[in-house]
Amino acid sequence: MTLSFYKYQGTGNDFVLIDNRQLQFPKNNTKLVASLCDRKFGIGADGLILLENDELSDFKMVYYNADGREGSLCGNGGRCTVAFANFLGVIDKDTVFNAADGKHHATIADGIVSLQMQDVSEIKEKPGYVFLDTGSPHHVQMVKGVQDFGVYKEGKKLRYGLYGQTGSNVNFVEVLDDDTFAVRTYERGVEDETLSCGTGVTAVAIAMHNSGKTSANRIKVNTQGGELHVELTKKDGVYSQIHLIGPAKQVFKGEIEC
Repeated sequence: MTLSFYKYQGTGNDFVLIDNRQLQFPKNNTKLVASLCDRKFGIGADGLILLENDELSDFKMVYYNADGREGSLCGNGGRCTVAFANFLGVIDKDTVFNAADGKHHATIADGIVSLQMQDVSEIKEKPGYVFLDTGSPHHVQMVKGVQDFGVYKEGKKLRYGLYGQTGSNVNFVEVLDDDTFAVRTYERGVEDETLSCGTGVTAVAIAMHNSGKTSANRIKVNTQGGELHVELTKKDGVYSQIHLIGPAKQVFKGEIEC
């Protein structure tokens, strides 16, 4: 089988994007997905995304982790899928699409995608960390000197040791300014640090706001792959109107024999 694909990245979080509106991709072939994401023997990516038709929205996003298993919401992947849908002519500048956690509204202009995330009402403040779900589960922990922190070692330890086989993504955060934070993330499914994680950035912004580390309603989060912004509103303990904002770029397109 000859497979046509596109490679996208959002602040260094990279994905294989496939137009699957004709439903030709073998969706249950986890080994194929993993091999396509393999950086040594395949295309190389943090995940693979199928764009499909959807009866209730403009399109459906189906996300797979690099290990080949279908995953929960990927924020940067969602932003890249919006850019891909725009490139294909499926949408113009405004869209509603379906993902693993339900419908999302998004806009795209000049390569910048603003993705509205689901409301967040449950935030668990624990001694030394915060846990919340922003479409995917996230552990958020403050550290000093995040650039020199052992993200892989400590992230893996927490991902399995604290959260078991199901696991959680693990974010290590440092305050840079009143409305600016730096984060490095260990992602489950990739089982390594990624240059950026959209749901992680969203979780960090909410956790920092909820714990009083910032009072800003537009928060800047610096990842290893670039800068993202999160806009949010809090009312009666519920975070709503949450938008993950940043660039999404097509890197190249190609074909591969599977």
